[in-house]
Amino acid sequence: MSIINTSYVDITTFFLVGMPGLEYEHIWISIPICSMDLIAILGNFTILFIIKTEPSLHEPMYYFLSMLAMSDLGLSLSTLPTMLSIFLFNAPEISSNACFAQEFFIHGFSVLESSVLLIMSFDRYLAIHNPLRYTSILTTVRVAQIGIVFSFKSMFLVLPFPFTLRSLRYCKKNQLSHSYCLHQDVMKLACSDNRIDVIYNFFGAHCLMVDFILIAVSYILILKTLLGIVSKKEHLKALNTCVSHICAVIIFYLPIINLTIVYHFACHVSPLTNVLMANVLHLLVPPLMNPIVYCVKTKQFRVRVVAKLCQRKI
Repeated sequence: MSIINTSYVDITTFFLVGMPGLEYEHIWISIPICSMDLIAILGNFTILFIIKTEPSLHEPMYYFLSMLAMSDLGLSLSTLPTMLSIFLFNAPEISSNACFAQEFFIHGFSVLESSVLLIMSFDRYLAIHNPLRYTSILTTVRVAQIGIVFSFKSMFLVLPFPFTLRSLRYCKKNQLSHSYCLHQDVMKLACSDNRIDVIYNFFGAHCLMVDFILIAVSYILILKTLLGIVSKKEHLKALNTCVSHICAVIIFYLPIINLTIVYHFACHVSPLTNVLMANVLHLLVPPLMNPIVYCVKTKQFRVRVVAKLCQRKI
């Protein structure tokens, strides 16, 4: 801490929170939490490896799945250092610069995942609405261009976050509400004018909701297309290709909606419940569950994973 004047001290270190009221059990809590994080990392690495090494999976749907795996991998790797620091080593301190960097990566990969889920919804619409021209429209080059555009969009959307937070002054409180740094959590601790941060955070949150609304629109278009298909067998076949994506959307957006409701309308909720929802449901479950969902529900991908595992055993 560096003294700015005689009236206050400028804070340069923040303190993260583990499980409120269960500090003495952190070493045991670390086992399931760190296991979930490591399994998520392994599962998403597996998706990337299988798609890279299997030529039969070099299709638009699986390219987009690899983008989803990369965003999940980024989320897991962004939160793992502070999780390990708190639960294994009882070291909740984090420097302001490290905190700002972490929140940049967490928000960046969250926005990227939302964007990828949006891309995948329109990919499913195109595959169902115009299957004959699907591969000619979504060529490998076009898929790569879409991925690059949305990656830059995600990066530039959250790029101002660390700079605006760095320009604020923190001189009263330095206790955060989670086991990692979030923009809205840090900006509340500022003792200088943070109106720009509040406005930009509001804008960023609504960008995620716009993605969600567009995903809903894409599924309305999918249902409209399915109504024009007479065969029930074709109905089920088309819907089956969307099940994995629908699960991924629910897994990603439901915790965000729940956290928003709790934050704005349920002030009486205990800090432990808030931390569990933020740590486990919001950032641990999606990277963990997406590989499992796609492996279970996508037959072609599941067959390739089993074949690779059997091949290694032989």
